[in-house]
Amino acid sequence: MRSWSAPDIVRLPGSGGPLRIHDTVTGGPRATAPGPTARMYVCGITPYDAAHIGHAFTYLTFDLVNRVWRDAGHAVDYVQNTTDVDDPLLERAEATGEGWRDLASREIQVFREDMEALRVLPPRAYVGVVESVGLIADFVERLRAAGAAYDLEGDIYFAVEAADRFGEIGGMDRAEMLGLFGERGGDPDRPGKKDPLDWLLWRAERPGEPSWDGGPLGRGRPGWHVECSAISLHELGMGFDLNGGGSDLVFPHHEMGAAEACKATGAHPHAQNYMHVGMVGLDGEKMSKSRGNLVFVSGLREEGADPMAVRLAMLPHHYRTDWEWTAKGLEEAGERLARWRSAAARESGPDAAPVLAVVRRALADDLDTPAALAAVDAWAEEANAGAGDDPSAPALVRDTVDTLLGVEL
Repeated sequence: MRSWSAPDIVRLPGSGGPLRIHDTVTGGPRATAPGPTARMYVCGITPYDAAHIGHAFTYLTFDLVNRVWRDAGHAVDYVQNTTDVDDPLLERAEATGEGWRDLASREIQVFREDMEALRVLPPRAYVGVVESVGLIADFVERLRAAGAAYDLEGDIYFAVEAADRFGEIGGMDRAEMLGLFGERGGDPDRPGKKDPLDWLLWRAERPGEPSWDGGPLGRGRPGWHVECSAISLHELGMGFDLNGGGSDLVFPHHEMGAAEACKATGAHPHAQNYMHVGMVGLDGEKMSKSRGNLVFVSGLREEGADPMAVRLAMLPHHYRTDWEWTAKGLEEAGERLARWRSAAARESGPDAAPVLAVVRRALADDLDTPAALAAVDAWAEEANAGAGDDPSAPALVRDTVDTLLGVEL
């Protein structure tokens, strides 16, 4: 599947330091230690509606990871999926009378345009489920051969008892996992399952639903969690550097995907680090498609918002914190953008080398974007007041903000 166009990135003088993040598995700070190429997988959207600010905040976060790694001298092999066939997509298509393929194709294109406008670096591989059905079916067969799967009325389930380290990603107890499983697309109450936490790997063909030839699995389509484990292993191999997504993916999605990957390969871990992004709210509730309380990136662009102001409205919020989108926040971001642009357009300004150093240090420290913004704010205030006589400073600040924060001045 086609990705989107990449923005130009200016190489900054010197190089950044190693990236330290909050690792979900250990529950604390951990330095990432990639080789020459850092490998990252981020779970993508289910394209039954346009990308909202919650999605954008997630992909902005991992865009910063990408930029920090690159600034530290690593190449980055970034893979992202899109769930272009799943129950929510089929339900929306049926409700609107639109073909599910047409709906997915249109919304994926909107997503591409949003990411390009926000200057998010594209993945090397942007992979859909539909194009990966054969790959996923083969992966399910590996799980069956490993004794981890069983058939139930033609459907194929992963038996949770086969997962040796189940629960290690989120550190949740069984009661908490059961509650979340039911809320997040699982079927803990289905009769005939060996364990309520067993999850669907392959859904047998149903009348009126899309299906594919799964070889020994029969006709059907993949379950949700297995798509990411199969695609990530195929594209990046086992033990890649970072697996990421929103905090609502800790369980069940990442927990179950890791269990599948480890069982299929006999290796551990699926990913060296797990990193999860806080939820974005609106009017006191989490922003979600099910609630309908959404602010769409595409809608903001259509209303005339500068995409750089939209990006800058998200950057003051540390990625691990939940926060609320407000019109005031976007307005303040526009004002900050104007101040930065004014300062960066001056013929000279205060020495910018300390700004680059602080921004690098802040982002390497678990993506401390508030500290990075404060450094640029302080420089811009001095420059706009006429301080400093370094003719190279405005260009260095422009490059720093562009390359590391992704904001074009």
